Amino acid sequence: MALHRRGGVYHYHFWVDGKRYRGSTKKRNEAAARRVESLLLAQAQEKGEVLLRRRSPVLRDFKTRFFEWIQGNTKLQQKTKDYYTNGWRLLEGTEVAAMRISAITRDDADRLTFPGGPGNHNNALRTLRRMLGKAEEWNVIKAAPKIKLMQEQARQRIIDAHIEAKLLPFCKQPLRDVVMIMRDSGMRNQKEVFRMRWEHLDWANDRYFVYESKSPKGRRFVPISPRVRQALLARHEGQKEGWVFPSKRAKCGHLTTVNKQFEKARESVGLPKDLVLYCARHGFGTEMYRATKNLFAVMNVMGHTAVSTTMKYQHQDIDEVTAVASLRVQ
Repeated sequence: MALHRRGGVYHYHFWVDGKRYRGSTKKRNEAAARRVESLLLAQAQEKGEVLLRRRSPVLRDFKTRFFEWIQGNTKLQQKTKDYYTNGWRLLEGTEVAAMRISAITRDDADRLTFPGGPGNHNNALRTLRRMLGKAEEWNVIKAAPKIKLMQEQARQRIIDAHIEAKLLPFCKQPLRDVVMIMRDSGMRNQKEVFRMRWEHLDWANDRYFVYESKSPKGRRFVPISPRVRQALLARHEGQKEGWVFPSKRAKCGHLTTVNKQFEKARESVGLPKDLVLYCARHGFGTEMYRATKNLFAVMNVMGHTAVSTTMKYQHQDIDEVTAVASLRVQ
């Protein structure tokens, strides 16, 4: 090992396994420079690389390099790329997006909260974990923190015709229209229903084009039932253009939540707390497949790319199986 002074700053110079390492310690004190040199030597001996002593990038800036790698990686399936894209959409509004990646800890990840259920939460955390893992692999940081995911449990409840009949008398606007639209079109509440715009309604063919969604496959046409058409016409009389569910309070200009309205209606009926608004989309998936027996049509109208995803929305009971089994008397 060797230290030499240049311009008042000490520089290191050493060899490990035939590879030369040299650079600035960024220290003017010899003792401090020796400590830096020893640390860099240990890193080179352990990992075969030296992590330069410079500030790591902010996660929001590192995102550019990460997604350049994502898009250029031919081994990654498109649905995986879409998954990370959606994960970053969830992350970019959090405090970790503005943090230097070397400063992000497991505790920081544990404190993060996201809209939706555990699936959404884990989407964001898996994206963060992959980004920090690549930062370690590219020697941008010394070691990535171990990020723990939430436990995911399949949704058990649905809002079917029976539950809807109980709920609707207690649903005030705009919740009433939101519930009907989700039940009859299968659209997602936050990403799709709340962002509906009049220009994407095809009145002549009774369908709506979902122009912005969770993934590219989510851009699709969905049906407009007679009762939803009637509800939309009533809204259209007073609006004509722009957002279907406008909001003067929201910065984005459109409705962003009906959670409090839904919780109040659910409590009034006496329904369980694990029944959430998104269960209406599960009800749509279940009922549409039961009626059509056309799995791929249901996949398309729900914006799914994989059969396994659509199967998560199937909550079929055993009545049909029981009817067949009851015919076997011998």
